[in-house]
Amino acid sequence: MGSLASALTSLNLEFSDELTYPPGMAPESANKATLENSRMQVLSKGDIETYNKCRAMAKRGEYPPLRIVFDPDQGYTVHADDRIKHMTLIAEYTGDVDYIKNREKDDSDSMMTLLLATDPDKSLVIGPDKRGNTARFISGINNHIPESRKKINVKCVRYSIRGASRDIAKSERLYYDYNGDKHEYPT
Repeated sequence: MGSLASALTSLNLEFSDELTYPPGMAPESANKATLENSRMQVLSKGDIETYNKCRAMAKRGEYPPLRIVFDPDQGYTVHADDRIKHMTLIAEYTGDVDYIKNREKDDSDSMMTLLLATDPDKSLVIGPDKRGNTARFISGINNHIPESRKKINVKCVRYSIRGASRDIAKSERLYYDYNGDKHEYPT
């Protein structure tokens, strides 16, 4: 948590493990899974219990073994501080929720799609430019270079509620394709 605190402080960001809905942006009521146009998984009862245990652990200050490391070429990156087993919940992507249409010309390199609605005016994005957590610092891949896909060791799973793609070795940098399976823009 010390390395995360240092990274957040250096970027003038506030720590948050929750999605936030500031005035003037999308309201919390806009975040409805029923508006989703693509696939979203539904958690089983057992998975909801696991998710709730992870949230309770985070509230106690217990997190996966991660550290934030500054790389002079890429900026802040996330590294495993110990082995992380396959299918471990690493972090929930957090930040301010806004409509994608309000962020089309935004130069942030860390936005994440939250909801792709049938009506594009209702699609949402998470922008960790004021608030965020460890997930904000996971390295993206260059999805125009086929060899980059071999680096991916984290995947984003979207659930309809208010993981890792393989085991991750100690000291390994975490990589993710922020573009996911859409390939709509270069990352």
